[in-house]
Amino acid sequence: MYFPYLRGRQFELIAIRELVEKSLLSDAIIPIIEPVKLSSALTKTMSIFGKSNRELGLVRNPLVGSMRKDLADEKNAKNKERFHELLKSPNLLTVLYVDANIAKTCSAVHSKGTNKTTIATICSNQDAIPYFELVFTSEYPRFNFIPDESVFRRRLPKQKILFEDRFLKKNRNVDYADRVDEPFSSDHIYYLQDGYIGFSDFSIIGDDYTETGFAPYAVVIHIVYFDVDNNLRIRHFVSETNDDITDPAGKFSEALGKLVQWNKTQKLDTYGIRTFEEMYNSRKYPGLGTVKKLSIMHHIELMGRYLDGVAAQ
Repeated sequence: MYFPYLRGRQFELIAIRELVEKSLLSDAIIPIIEPVKLSSALTKTMSIFGKSNRELGLVRNPLVGSMRKDLADEKNAKNKERFHELLKSPNLLTVLYVDANIAKTCSAVHSKGTNKTTIATICSNQDAIPYFELVFTSEYPRFNFIPDESVFRRRLPKQKILFEDRFLKKNRNVDYADRVDEPFSSDHIYYLQDGYIGFSDFSIIGDDYTETGFAPYAVVIHIVYFDVDNNLRIRHFVSETNDDITDPAGKFSEALGKLVQWNKTQKLDTYGIRTFEEMYNSRKYPGLGTVKKLSIMHHIELMGRYLDGVAAQ
């Protein structure tokens, strides 16, 4: 099983929603959303997954963003009501970060009908381990997301999901030009051999979170692909005219041209790649949010095909 972990920004939500709507999301994949704000994009995504009978993980105690504050704001009453109604969906997987309040948090979700054996937990640092051991003694959560470190494997050996950030984020977009092609992950090959029942990462976004975006000097398109040994690599297609923040459409065209030329040999064929090629032919600039959305869609669709192929063997 693969659990792509995404923050609840607009285009990340649209990415997984469109995969479901286009029937491109493998049954071997359960997306996990850490909601960063209460938005119509979030509730629409939850609704689409519910109507499509597809499982979606939702972090109920997010670490970043304004979700908790939004839920307390009376101005969001309508969206809040819709959100709480959607929380009752049987297709929604409750995900909890383990911290000093985990016993109280588990009691709160249990009081609303969610058993702790049906939830997923995230132990992201060693301080979480004793809190986990205190609450989950005889009953274990369905999934437990842990880093690939020996202390976690030894003390939390059951139902474990390998959870790592595989995206090597650079300080500036232009810095990706220093190494345009690099390894991304082999977790999909070895996770079962290493004793995990699934694996998770932050796709082509990475773990870093900022509240606001910025106008980049360079535009870069991140595309993952398999090498001859089925290891996942990532290629960065970077624009050329990167002296200032003007003409993002021109920068996108430069990066896109490199992607299209490269794919003549690679021959990747996913919805995301086909859409990029259509944009190249029509000279369309969709905005940087859509660029991120298509790269995420490509990654998740590609990984789904791999897992479905392995299952069929």
